[in-house]
Amino acid sequence: MKPKSFIVLFSALAVFGIIMSACAPAATAAPAAPAAPAAVATTAPAAPAATATSVPPTPTPRPPYDPASFTGDVVGDCKNGQILKEIAAVDSLTVKFSLCQPEPAFREKVAFSAFSIQPKAYLEKAIVDRSILEKPVGTGPYMLDSWKRGESVTFKRFDGYWGDKAKTSTLVFRWSKEGAARLLELQSGTVDGIDNPSPDDFTKIAADSSLKLYTREANNVLYFGMTNTFAPFDKKEVRQAIAMGIDRDRIVKNFYPAGSAVADYFTPCSIVNACVGDKWYSFDAAAAKALLAKAGFPDGFKTHIYIRDVVRSYLPDPQVVATELQAQLKANLNIDADIVVLESGKMVTDSQNGALSGIHLLGWNGDYPHISDWLNYFFTESKNEWGKPYPDIYKPLDTGASMADPKKAESYYLAANNAIKDEVPMIPVVHGGSATVFKADVVGAHASPLGDEYFAVMKPGNRDTFVWMQNAEPLSLYCNDETDGESIRACNQVLESLLSFEVGGTAVKPGLATSCDPNADLTVWTCHLRPNVKFHDGSTLTANDVVMSWQVAWDYNHPLHIGNTGAFEYFTTLWGNLLNAPPAS
Repeated sequence: MKPKSFIVLFSALAVFGIIMSACAPAATAAPAAPAAPAAVATTAPAAPAATATSVPPTPTPRPPYDPASFTGDVVGDCKNGQILKEIAAVDSLTVKFSLCQPEPAFREKVAFSAFSIQPKAYLEKAIVDRSILEKPVGTGPYMLDSWKRGESVTFKRFDGYWGDKAKTSTLVFRWSKEGAARLLELQSGTVDGIDNPSPDDFTKIAADSSLKLYTREANNVLYFGMTNTFAPFDKKEVRQAIAMGIDRDRIVKNFYPAGSAVADYFTPCSIVNACVGDKWYSFDAAAAKALLAKAGFPDGFKTHIYIRDVVRSYLPDPQVVATELQAQLKANLNIDADIVVLESGKMVTDSQNGALSGIHLLGWNGDYPHISDWLNYFFTESKNEWGKPYPDIYKPLDTGASMADPKKAESYYLAANNAIKDEVPMIPVVHGGSATVFKADVVGAHASPLGDEYFAVMKPGNRDTFVWMQNAEPLSLYCNDETDGESIRACNQVLESLLSFEVGGTAVKPGLATSCDPNADLTVWTCHLRPNVKFHDGSTLTANDVVMSWQVAWDYNHPLHIGNTGAFEYFTTLWGNLLNAPPAS
């Protein structure tokens, strides 16, 4: 007998105030390209005292959840920027997604770990008691064993996995902020692989026969962000002056490894429609200084440079790059900027909330190979990182995102790229080359262009425990409400989505669904679940698990819409407004 069909119709009633923002003052006046002291490349200055570290947020008080309320009928009307219209559990192994517009990137989006699936019954319990943040129950090749905060996360092989079993019985994640410390651990044999070796160590690694370097495609971007709700960044001429007054080529040549490239556009050119429109401003200190004076700041001004205390593939040495930026701002524009170091989680949250009053150094590693993961994610109307939204940017992006034919969409992305250059919400700096390093005896080692290395395929010699060292500790393991790369990589070992990406690549392949098939105009997608897939708690995957996993993130009024920060940022930026979201303030 066909089980009861559960339907979730998502109607976003208004733009959800999804956290995101940052920025503040900058300055003017100065000489030509500065020759930063040689020490800058090797010695970071003493970091200022970091502000208070982030703490787990207190969830918004919500009424108790009643499992009987999961009846499935929630109707939307496709207004206010909504993309998702309906999710229906057609039967126990079939889920139908109905959309308000064509979605050519549907497969790439649902393959992303922000849309992973956990058991309905577990979500009903674990979201309430907040154990969801540290004890995920997935379907992946590994299951969580323990998390010692500040030390390590340990995973055990899941012998009930539906696919190929993990090569090692135990997987351990450790972390260190310092590239040199990670490399030393690898050389001493206490870990089997590390992320993001320091650029200065690439040659040393290549010469060490006991190690093997795996370079990543530069599928990322570092940007210098500015928020127009903070003076003087509310003036476009100020933002443009800073864009012209930064020698990005100098930064890339001096502080980035081979494989890096100055960013002429926000999005790497390997992505279709990424590099249409005008290239970024050329460095011109004199013109920049004149423009800043015209904007009313002939003597510059004071501001802050915000960085976080972790490295990324797009920012391998935050202190050094921040110091170089500081020197260039002073020399080229007479801007005095102090460097403020924030704990990683706090900086992410503060930037999302628009709480940073200066120039902030952040970036992006691509999640899936489509332009919507770049421009449509960062420059949507609901994005707060840049302050007040820019209609000349988000309007063409909204149109382009709904077009199935990339050639027809090209003119809209061209218009958006040109508007980004004109408005300067941020300065794209570099698509950074990066790498992973493993002991030479690790079979199956690789570097993923998406930064989601998959350890189930790796075998470290004759050892049955694989130890990985990355840049930072995960923020949580409920990645439906995370954007942090260290969290997402850990989640990917445990949790799975309807579709997935090939190991070490970007091609979409089946995941928990054997396929997701569209109708002719790409507005209805039907996903067929694998039968007899087991969760780590022994329960069997059904369409209701899919519906619940998505519903609790999208329905702002749902008693279980809690998460970690409660932002569920990927959901709102990739799928439109939240159901029942309050009007943006």
